Amino acid sequence: MKRGIFFGIFLLVTCSLAFSLTSTLIDFSELGADYGDPPRDNERTLINYSREAGAQFTEEEKAKMVSSLALGKWRVVLASSSATVARQSLCFTKEAETTANARDYKGQDMKSKKILGVRIKFPESNFNSYAIIKPPFEIQAYQDKDTVAADGSLTVADADIGKGEKFDGIGVLKNVGVIKSIDMTIYGANYPHAVEVILMNEKYEEKRYACGYLDYEGWGNRGWVNPNYVGDVRNRELQKYPLYPRAVPFIKFIGLIIYRDANAIGGDFITYVKDIKVTYDQAVLDLEEPQIDDESIWHILQDRNEARKQAEYKRLGARMVLEVLEEQKMDGYQKE
Repeated sequence: MKRGIFFGIFLLVTCSLAFSLTSTLIDFSELGADYGDPPRDNERTLINYSREAGAQFTEEEKAKMVSSLALGKWRVVLASSSATVARQSLCFTKEAETTANARDYKGQDMKSKKILGVRIKFPESNFNSYAIIKPPFEIQAYQDKDTVAADGSLTVADADIGKGEKFDGIGVLKNVGVIKSIDMTIYGANYPHAVEVILMNEKYEEKRYACGYLDYEGWGNRGWVNPNYVGDVRNRELQKYPLYPRAVPFIKFIGLIIYRDANAIGGDFITYVKDIKVTYDQAVLDLEEPQIDDESIWHILQDRNEARKQAEYKRLGARMVLEVLEEQKMDGYQKE
């Protein structure tokens, strides 16, 4: 009897170690517009670029100079060989919502879910093309979680200073070792177009993962499986990871690529994306709660990331300020 109990416990422990961790890299249903009047931004992912605007704008105007990962603000960029002005103007994203009877590929309820809607205008001629779907700004791996004050400013609570968790689970996964697989819930309409996921690691290296074709109808699962994943630890090359202040290995979402083959039908293409999940091994095993919060004391990881973040915000701010000015020209705006 004791031997049977021991064997059962051993089998349970062995099986639990055989499975990797699965986490949501990004869930577009959480990125609906819920900030502004009318709502145009997503409050949780809001960033402020007003300091790039200059002195010619009022405080009220600067308060509106924000951006976010709201579904309608994602960008679709055609391949340069295909990007005429007319085609590029018809490539954009929208916030979409599923119907009351929607079901995913597993038959699970998807009633009234916010999803990322994508329109691409491919060339109709017989040559290869592609389009990149990417967020309005580079998602930062070590930005502190903040809240929106009544005046529109962003403030960080004392408890969140130094943690860099603003985009965790919203485009960023930390403590990622070997990736076992990537799974995406994406809508197909019988087009033979291929899809890839672009990720970036802690070394700022971009990698692309081919996830298959969209030649099916309705919600489907498309993904990538690591052909070099070794499930048996006895056959792995074992190593230790140096700890802080080395950046814990992470991945962040850069975008999606839709490929259109020269022999495939061209013209308008529509798809929808619900979420992307990653199955992976942890890089560092957290055996217990840390006794010292290193990053809140030293801020080394955030300092390393700050220059890159500021450069990205500067580019974003300059572009967004130009868009504000262009909108004012179109509206015949007159400052009092």
